[in-house]
Amino acid sequence: MKWWLVLVAVGIFATAAYVVIDSRGGNYLELSAPEAHRLAAAGELTLIDIRTPEEWRHTGVASGARLVNMVHPGGTEGFVRDILAQVDGDPDAPIGLICRTGNRTTHVQRVLASHGFSRIYNITEGMAGSSAGPGWIERGLPLERY
Repeated sequence: MKWWLVLVAVGIFATAAYVVIDSRGGNYLELSAPEAHRLAAAGELTLIDIRTPEEWRHTGVASGARLVNMVHPGGTEGFVRDILAQVDGDPDAPIGLICRTGNRTTHVQRVLASHGFSRIYNITEGMAGSSAGPGWIERGLPLERY
C-alpha cells in the first residue's frame, strides 16, 4: 500500500472521531454534532438522546434520534435494556449519545461500557453547546419537534 493512502485513511478517521483517555485509563470515543449527524443520516450510527421528555419538548430533538430518558423507571438495568433494544441487541453497534451539554452522556458512556457496549460515542457539545462546540441547535442541524 502506498504511504499516502495510509496517511489519507488516518486523516479521515481522525476527523470522524477521536479517543480520549480519562484519568482512570478508560477509552472514550467522541464526535462533534455535525459528524454525528452525518453518520446517523448515513445509517452508520444510532443517535440516542438521553435527556428528559421535558427537555425534548422544550428544544425538539436531533433529527433521527431515538429517545431513551436516562431517568428510567427501571433504573440502570431498565435503561441499559432500552438502549440495547435500540440497537437490535447488538452491544457492538455504534451508538452516539447526546444530551444538553455532554455532561450526562459522559456518565452514561461509562455505564454502557461497564455493561459490555463497545462503540459508544459522546457528542460532547450536546444540543445546547459546551466548551467542545456550539451544539446541535446553534449549528443549525435538523430538529424534530417532540
